[in-house]
Amino acid sequence: MSQIVNISDLTSHIGSTVTLRGWVSNKREGKGIAFIILRDGTGFCQCVVTEEFSNLENLQNAQNTSLETSITIEGEIRADEKQLGGVEVQVKSIEIVGESVDYPISKKEHGVEFLMDQRHLWLRSTRQWAIMRIRNTIIFSIHKYFQEEEFVQMDAPIFTGNACEGTSTLFETDFYGAPAYLSQSGQLYGEAMAMAMGKIYTFGPTFRAEKSKTRRHLSEFWMIEPEMAFYDIFMNMDTIEGMLQRVIRDVLDNCQVELKTIGRDTSVLESSLKSFPRMTYDEAVKIIKGEKEVNGIRSIDMLEEELKNTQAKLQEINSEIEDKESQIALGGLKKGQINFFTNKINQLKQERSDVEEDLRNIPQWLDSARNFEYGNDFGGSDESVLTKLFDSPVMVYDWPHEVKAFYLKRNPEDSRFARGVDVLAPEGYGEIVGGGERETDINLLIEKIHEHELPMSAFEWYLDLRKYGSVPHSGFGLGLERVVTWICKLKHVRESIPFPRMYGRLTP
Repeated sequence: MSQIVNISDLTSHIGSTVTLRGWVSNKREGKGIAFIILRDGTGFCQCVVTEEFSNLENLQNAQNTSLETSITIEGEIRADEKQLGGVEVQVKSIEIVGESVDYPISKKEHGVEFLMDQRHLWLRSTRQWAIMRIRNTIIFSIHKYFQEEEFVQMDAPIFTGNACEGTSTLFETDFYGAPAYLSQSGQLYGEAMAMAMGKIYTFGPTFRAEKSKTRRHLSEFWMIEPEMAFYDIFMNMDTIEGMLQRVIRDVLDNCQVELKTIGRDTSVLESSLKSFPRMTYDEAVKIIKGEKEVNGIRSIDMLEEELKNTQAKLQEINSEIEDKESQIALGGLKKGQINFFTNKINQLKQERSDVEEDLRNIPQWLDSARNFEYGNDFGGSDESVLTKLFDSPVMVYDWPHEVKAFYLKRNPEDSRFARGVDVLAPEGYGEIVGGGERETDINLLIEKIHEHELPMSAFEWYLDLRKYGSVPHSGFGLGLERVVTWICKLKHVRESIPFPRMYGRLTP
């Protein structure tokens, strides 16, 4: 047997005969020829099987393979810029390893619920493969950033003995006869670890029991939570920006094939390598309400123009669908033309669905912009309005203390505000990071614990951190899946994690 290589390395073996092992992700046939798209986890390539270059038995084996049959191929690698990865494999021999019978996911359009039920198989598709590889790059980049900045990775417990911020969004379980909860965050423990190590970060699963089915919510997701001693809110924002820009840069440098596969326009990612706009809550509210311009544009004017353009787009799509359907109905078209028009109609219908969703959302965004009440937290509509005016993540800091967690420090110059910061991704994706500077005054903390009606006994250990060598410190939480969703420009967070767990979804 010739050398076994990965598809991702084929450009280094042009002119050589190698062995590939993988699965049939697609196949088409012609007279005396078969084309197999092989995938092996590292990439995809086209393999050509002919009787002349191989033999009749191998050609028949290729013609008889079905989707997701696992095979071993030996073939000669030839350069071909028109093909996947810039190479093509001329097959000398093919061996079937494991047959695949009646693979349930076909080329036709499938509904989301069907694909979610088949998630264990859907992961094999080209698009899901690309998303998961981008996710892997993001994870590795985060670790590299913090390790190079001399942070220590540490782990917070998943079981917690108290409901720190109320039980309504916590999963309760039995811990040897006592109630325990699955952690919403390791942040409080991160503060303790930072007092020991200086700069730490945790990277682990967290859980939220919200009965929410929005495109932004999962019940189980991964959080990255750094905590830094002797950092104020502005140093904290510098760290957030540095980490996110490192991630974006690594994805742009290492995932061009994957980004192209999912059709991601990278212009916003590239523009996010510049400094992120930073604004106070007060400034952000004025922008949302259309009282302050961004680059000469007011939010209300932008949304009204977007609504008008979207309505025109819907008419244009409907007209094109009607035109192509009428051409098919007239008859006289060849099979290839009918398939072309049918595929185009299906594509237009999906585009129409997206436009119709925009037409449902834009009036809500307009209503939110016009009627936002000062002092409220931002909802999804408010975040969408704000971020649509920027081409990079936006940092909003100094929030009304009533809408933020009890442990955030009050602004020493204006106690109405807490030194929290939210990072909102552009293109309407909203919050991907939340954090801030932590309160160091033990009396103010006690006051806030009472105000939030939390059990004081559960926080005695936390208050100890203010008794024994307290220092200014800050930190934040990054939702991995929300970052993946934005960077890949996914419509729903469920595609950002291998096996999503959310309200109504526990299998597979």
